[in-house]
Amino acid sequence: MAEKHNYDEEDEIPKAFRKDKEEELPKAFQKNKGEERPKTMRKEVKNKAKHKKEKEKKGKLKLFGKIVLVLVILLAILVGSIFWFITNKLGKLQQVKIDEGDLGISDEVSDNLSGYRNIAIFGVDSRDDNLDKGNRSDCIIIASINNNTKEVKLISVYRDTYVQIEGHGLDKITHAYSYGSAPLAIKTLNTNLDLNIKEFVTVNFDSVAEAVDKLGGVTINVESQEELKYLNSYIDETANVTGKSHEKVASTGKQTLNGVQAVAYSRIRYTAGGDYKRTERMRTVIEAMTNKLKTKNISEMNSFIDFILPKVYTNITAGDIFALMPSATSFKISESIGWPYDTKGITLDRWYGVPITLQSNVSELHKEAFGESDYTPSETVKAISNSIITKTGYSK
Repeated sequence: MAEKHNYDEEDEIPKAFRKDKEEELPKAFQKNKGEERPKTMRKEVKNKAKHKKEKEKKGKLKLFGKIVLVLVILLAILVGSIFWFITNKLGKLQQVKIDEGDLGISDEVSDNLSGYRNIAIFGVDSRDDNLDKGNRSDCIIIASINNNTKEVKLISVYRDTYVQIEGHGLDKITHAYSYGSAPLAIKTLNTNLDLNIKEFVTVNFDSVAEAVDKLGGVTINVESQEELKYLNSYIDETANVTGKSHEKVASTGKQTLNGVQAVAYSRIRYTAGGDYKRTERMRTVIEAMTNKLKTKNISEMNSFIDFILPKVYTNITAGDIFALMPSATSFKISESIGWPYDTKGITLDRWYGVPITLQSNVSELHKEAFGESDYTPSETVKAISNSIITKTGYSK
């Protein structure tokens, strides 16, 4: 009977060289009776097994790498398609470039309001598609976005407010857009209110009427019979300007208004509160449109975007809007502010709303809009405030 060899458990011998094939092994690999195989042989056999496992592992890693590569390519195609789609949409905007270095923003104000993105919204009463200078901005709203909380405050600036307009002296703020389009209107806001506005959006009131109809109307509360009376009188005028058919509003209360009716509502200025109440109505219409848009599905939103973008005049680039989109859904309008707070009317060559005083009104704005309880206006604002006092005699 052949004598059995006692191999170490860790040794591995190829099948071809086991048992009766033992004698066929080269001498260097044969195991002598009663003695262990040489260490060199054991090491070589272990290395072969290790190499086999590493080869199998590398094969699995290569397969995994190919899968990851395919997924990355698919993701890149998807992101690229989305970017192309959105860029194509935003390309329909009427875009214009403006010199940000000439918008009246001081370094101090820029640092002070670095946590806020303030965007000017101008509503002009143009009879055609021209949204440049020559049109008065009957609606002036500053959308102030808190970059940290995503809270949005809408600040309406009354159109008749008596301010300093560069190159034109003291005048109604509504005339700034007519004199020098968006750049001069933005500079007027920045220098008189200590703001950091660099971006703007201009729309025609006719476009607002069409946009409201595209949304299927908006929900508005007509508060009184007086408001109803002026609403219906403005409906006729608005319909003539827009060339749209119209019908009168039958009663007060919360109800759905169509485009002509909604724009007519926002133009009412002869009820109690005058122009101050009118700017509040404008903000109400904007908020109602925003709320209505949120109820639409993707297809309806897409249709609305295709319609409204060509009617918007702005210096906000497609890239800026694209970057803003991920956080846009978290934006929430938290407050509406009418500015200035304290005014007194005066008739010079025409009627003006004089801030009493500009300096104190700016301090109060920064307290309410930006949480600066002890804000001290800039020297520029103080100088303008003193000019207004000298011209009108109104100091309190």
